[in-house]
Amino acid sequence: MKAAPGDRIIIESRHLGDPVRDGEILEAHGADGGPPYLVRWSDDGRVALLSPGPDAHVSGSGAPGPVPDTPVTMHVRRWQVTVFLTEEDGHTSARAVLDAGAQVVTGVGEAQRGPDDDEVPEIGDELAAGRALIDLGRRLVSVTEADIEALEGHPVHVRS
Repeated sequence: MKAAPGDRIIIESRHLGDPVRDGEILEAHGADGGPPYLVRWSDDGRVALLSPGPDAHVSGSGAPGPVPDTPVTMHVRRWQVTVFLTEEDGHTSARAVLDAGAQVVTGVGEAQRGPDDDEVPEIGDELAAGRALIDLGRRLVSVTEADIEALEGHPVHVRS
């Protein structure tokens, strides 16, 4: 394996459901572009020295790519959503907060237990959280529209 600064290293997942990880190669410490590599990981921005295994491949200037028909993820990002739930007297409120690194977007949702309904807090949590996540999605689309409008200089509507 050979790489140069600016190339991307992609680590395929080892287990079903695990994420693909990628990063930018900052330095090649081995002879003639060989490992180990100093890598800045795209998911968390951390820098680490990596001696890649067989699940890794390099993509970039002159680096041999992956095996044909192998999907390539050129950049992986992790966005974290935290849902905060509060319940009082059959009323549940949820706040879903997306931390996208450069910005934070928040959605809200509520659920109210009917006077004849059984007291099952999980149902209120699920409904309020679902509504908060829907609201978060709508707000994120609105942020996207505003970003595109700022770039293009005219109103836009993104289909959801």
